[in-house]
Amino acid sequence: MEFEKIDIFSDGKRPVLIAGPCSAESEEQVLAVASALVDKGVTLFRTGVWKPRTRPGCFEGVGQEALQWLQLVKSEYGMPVSTEVATAVHVEQALAAGIDVLWIGARTTANPFAVQEIADALRGVDIPVLIKNPVNPDVDLWIGAFERLNNAGVKRLGAIHRGFSAYGEKFYRNAPQWQLPIEFRRRMGTVPMICDPSHIGGKRELVLSLSQQALDLNFDGLMIETHCNPVCALSDARQQVTPEELALILARLVHRSSESVDADFMSYRSRLDEIDDKLMELLVKRMAISREIGAVKRDKGLTVFQPFRYNETIERYTRYCAESKIDIEAVKSIFEAVHTESIRQQLHIVNDTEK
Repeated sequence: MEFEKIDIFSDGKRPVLIAGPCSAESEEQVLAVASALVDKGVTLFRTGVWKPRTRPGCFEGVGQEALQWLQLVKSEYGMPVSTEVATAVHVEQALAAGIDVLWIGARTTANPFAVQEIADALRGVDIPVLIKNPVNPDVDLWIGAFERLNNAGVKRLGAIHRGFSAYGEKFYRNAPQWQLPIEFRRRMGTVPMICDPSHIGGKRELVLSLSQQALDLNFDGLMIETHCNPVCALSDARQQVTPEELALILARLVHRSSESVDADFMSYRSRLDEIDDKLMELLVKRMAISREIGAVKRDKGLTVFQPFRYNETIERYTRYCAESKIDIEAVKSIFEAVHTESIRQQLHIVNDTEK
């Protein structure tokens, strides 16, 4: 894929700040929020014109009329503006209104047909598009949305991490699952990444801590829902902050450098590299033994998968995790990957007819 820089990321200022109300409710409300954000360092004003709701009967946005209010934000306060699009009609109306940046929501990203419709509507149009992660934890589906837009000639693309849906009671509205945006960045390193702590947390009290985690993970910016009177908001009232609260959040954030030339710091990296080399050597040895075990199982007519062995391994290391302050779920993920590869190695041996 071929990408070009998005203007709002080109001045080197970090983090890029995208803020504004969840929904455009009235001209008065939109302009009041914009006026309050003018001196807060906002890079891009955001609001929802069309709101995809889980169930009918909820406020689904004002629609095309609200685009005129965004035009007023641009003309009166000089802020570039953005909104979410979910259909080709949305794209056409937003472009006609001179919207500066579009974004694709999580529900839409999860639907390849909808993404392709948007891509086709944007063919030949040079406008930045930010793509939220799909509601389900699927990095390939997320990257697929980028491929569809890029194939249509859209080169100024950015990602928004807004967390992933999960069933049942949970602390976060959408689990951050930080390993997934990290994996996305590993595979799509040149694409700027914005964090949406409002949708991840679902509560305004969590916005600061989630924003700090995002900056610590070297995210390029934040998208924070901001409303002058959040308790009366027609959508997502619980997660929006006031402009004053936004200013406090920004003031409390700690900005860390992504690089260091300090000799002591580099020595830590060298030590980690040495350990990683040893881990790789041990992994190679472990797989060699797995292949030998595969040969024994083949010759003795034993099944490859023996779940009790895996369970014994996890139980054995649970105590070590508690003593070493290592998350047991992280260790389980590591051993699941190692175990899966061991099984693959043994299956190859067992099913090899040439001894």
